[in-house]
Amino acid sequence: MKKKWEFYDSNINEVEKITQEFNISPLLATILSNRGIIKDEEIKIFLDPTRNDFHNPFLMPDMDKAIVRILNAIENKEKVLIYGDYDVDGITSVTVLKKFLAEIGLETDYYIPNRLEEGYRIK
Repeated sequence: MKKKWEFYDSNINEVEKITQEFNISPLLATILSNRGIIKDEEIKIFLDPTRNDFHNPFLMPDMDKAIVRILNAIENKEKVLIYGDYDVDGITSVTVLKKFLAEIGLETDYYIPNRLEEGYRIK
């Protein structure tokens, strides 16, 4: 199956308004506009979110188990392996998690599988 890029026709007036009002680049204003983030409050939350603006992490399956496992690793001074993914969100996630775990004192390493040889997902 071939993938096709989809381009949006941006509302130039909307983009200019967002650019001026929030002192951001036209590119970022265009991205916000294309995503439907055009109300002042939505833009403020996108640009400067608070903790309450994020989804509850416990909506992810087994989050409680992950926390217990990390706490055990801290207590037992274990090295933690972060299993990542090769795509941009996977690499970003590994980087963010590795940095956080290092900041709380855990020694870490990471593994990103070769998608051509190992495919997708943990097996």
